Formats: sequence, C-alpha cells, structure tokens
Amino acid sequence: MIDLYTAATPNGHKVSIALEELALPYTLQVLDLSRGDQKTPEFLAINPNGRIPAIVDREADNFAVFESGAILIYLAEKTGRLMPTDAKGRSRVLQWLMFQMGGVGPMMGQANVFFRYFPEKITSVIDRYQGETKRLLRVLDGHLKDHEYLAGDYSIADIANWAWVRTHRWSGVEIDDLPHLKRWRDAIRARPAVQRGIEAPPSQVDLTRDGDEAAARFSANARTIVETGQSLKG
Repeated sequence: MIDLYTAATPNGHKVSIALEELALPYTLQVLDLSRGDQKTPEFLAINPNGRIPAIVDREADNFAVFESGAILIYLAEKTGRLMPTDAKGRSRVLQWLMFQMGGVGPMMGQANVFFRYFPEKITSVIDRYQGETKRLLRVLDGHLKDHEYLAGDYSIADIANWAWVRTHRWSGVEIDDLPHLKRWRDAIRARPAVQRGIEAPPSQVDLTRDGDEAAARFSANARTIVETGQSLKG
C-alpha cells in the first residue's frame, strides 16, 4: 500500500494518474495548501521541502519519496511499467520527463502566479512566462507531429507533461494552432485511469477553462497565499 500526500495541482495529479495507470493500491491523504498542511512537522518529516506530492511506500519499510518526477521514476521502476528498461528507451523517457520538470512546469507555474495570482499585473513578466510556455508547447507539438507519444510507448513522460499541458488556459496560453499537441492531449484525456487520476483529489476549480465564480474564488485564495509568501507550486 502507498500513502499519497497530495492536493489538486498538476504535480499532484501526475502521481495519482500514475498510480491509477499502474493499478497500485493507495490511500489518499489530501493536504490543504491554503491552511499550510504541507508545512507541518509531520509532513516535513516526509518531505523536508514542504511541497506536495510525496508518497510513503508501506511495502518498502515506509520508504518516503518526494518530488513528483522522482516519485514517477520510483513507481515505474517498482512495477517495471511506464518506462523501458533498456538504456536508450529509459533515457528517452527521462529526457522528456526532465523537459517537463525543468521547463513546462516551472514556466507554466510562473505564468499562473503572475497572470492569475500576483496582485500587480506586470505585463513584461507575464509576457515572458507566457511566451516561454508557448515556445515549450511548440516543442512538444513539433515532436508529436511524428510520434504518437513522447518517448515511444505511453510513459511517465506523457503523464508528467500532460498534467500541466491540460491546464494551458489557466496560464493564459492557447494551443489551437498546435494540432499535434491537441491530438495527444485529447488521446490521453480519454484514458480511464487518467480520468480517475485527475479526480484524486478533484480540484476546486476546472483549470482547463476560465471565467466562472469558482475560478475567481480560487484565484483570490491563491493570491492570499502568494502575498503571504507561501508556495503555490504543488
């Protein structure tokens, strides 16, 4: 059994999707980020960085793993699935996983902060992060023109990138001009395990669309977290 400490963020949903795809039994421990659950001594003993997600593998002497990319690798290696075992195949998956960890996630996360949450709208900063987000999405689109998935078969690289790409509108970036990325997004969204994973836990607001009262309330709450110096990156 695996305990998943998480919240309804793209990084959190990476791991719940992977657990669903791998059919691994897990318990859901939902943390309230606005309340600061991720900064409690109990959680910091699991993840000293105080961020979600994190897991504790009860079958492996209560082994704790934090950082979403590290968790995905751990789960893939634990099960022998969602990542090839040969050196080149494994490397391809890890390259696209690192692409998300070092590029897509950080850029979209910063776009969210300055476009959605930061009290002062600084146009040059918003343009910077939205522009870099769009550039990275174009890279994905170009690669997916000739590939069904990012690194051969469906893998943790697809899960990690998809969990962020699906929220592109929340970052203020459209993908109507990226047909291969849209095809890939829709194909992954149709997977039953993915549909279950993004409901574990369900989000307070639909990050794939905009403009309703729930989105406004969510943004206001997130703005408070930003202003008090906490982190929204989960």
